[in-house]
Amino acid sequence: MIVAVPTETRPGETRVALVPDIAKRLVDQGWDVVVQSGAGKHATFSDEAYAQAGARIAPDASSTVNGANMIVKVNAPDATEAASYPDGVSVMSFLQASQSADALKVLMGKKATAISFDLLPRISRAQSMDALSSQATVSGYRAGLASAEHLAKFFPMFMTAAGTVPPAKVLVMGVGVAGLQAIATARRLGASVRAYDVRTAAKEEAESLGAKFVDLGVTAEGTGGYARELSPDELAAQQAALAKEVALSDVVITTAAVPGRKAPILVTAAMVDQMGPGSVIIDMAADGGGNCEVTKAGEVVVQGNCSVVGLSNPPAGMPTHASFLYARNVINLLELFGKEGVLNPDWADEVVIGTTVLRDGAVTNAAAAEILGAPHQPIIPPAPPAAETTEEG
Repeated sequence: MIVAVPTETRPGETRVALVPDIAKRLVDQGWDVVVQSGAGKHATFSDEAYAQAGARIAPDASSTVNGANMIVKVNAPDATEAASYPDGVSVMSFLQASQSADALKVLMGKKATAISFDLLPRISRAQSMDALSSQATVSGYRAGLASAEHLAKFFPMFMTAAGTVPPAKVLVMGVGVAGLQAIATARRLGASVRAYDVRTAAKEEAESLGAKFVDLGVTAEGTGGYARELSPDELAAQQAALAKEVALSDVVITTAAVPGRKAPILVTAAMVDQMGPGSVIIDMAADGGGNCEVTKAGEVVVQGNCSVVGLSNPPAGMPTHASFLYARNVINLLELFGKEGVLNPDWADEVVIGTTVLRDGAVTNAAAAEILGAPHQPIIPPAPPAAETTEEG
């Protein structure tokens, strides 16, 4: 069966869904891997490297997906791209229904199966498939570097003959995977780091990396390791308490996101106005609307004394390792949907059920069904085979 890897079409995207060493592993397992020419170019993977791994190189997107059984991508296709896919194909990508409803409707009409990384269950055995976490690792690292680049001060303390320079004061909001990497990067660069999260469980993790945890008295423990959405009263209390912390910071890095919803506003325009000369806000949630009220995705907005950097698609800024990690997530999840070159999903597996948005065109995810205005047809695991009995007589 054919696994197709088309070039990503999102503007500015530099990642690729499979890297040559993973393509080789799939070929060795019996898959026919087809890669669009140039798909890995911006991630530093040449057509020659894919060919040496045993993949076939197709000249364009149409010939790449022609006859494909499985299409793997980083970003969801748009509706036009989805319309070019074969009937009955399986698609594995980030396919959040709230952001790719038009494409999913096209795939429904094609009786396609859609598998989305953003629905991966948060369980131990699924960690090797967790593309959200792997890409957040890259994003957090990039945010730490971006903050140092945009700040007009040193990050570490310097003791020189001309005098002592104090370390930069960095506040990281949101201590998930991305936030932890931002903390670690800022600490490596010598900054004094404070961290805040509405999940009290994040305190120990932040402190283990050398950050001081800020307790504002507002908690929002959610399910699956995520934070829940704050109520209006909780949000007001949080913002009032955060205002002082933000004003004292040279750098604020925001990472907060609630799956399937607009990013929460943590830093208001009034808070930005209170920040000191040369201060910087790095908003990692820019693509989801931003955690800062003045953020514009992909732009640097100067307001008062502060530069607000709306980081758009931060993993694309480090495409080689971002692609390397993502490709490993792909092969680990793909092994639950097919082995030895044959698609044969284990429909009793909770990871397979959890990540499937569409099965042969039917909407199997409840939230997606509501967004798409379609009937919810959940996957019912097959009954285990009856135990054999023997009779003695």
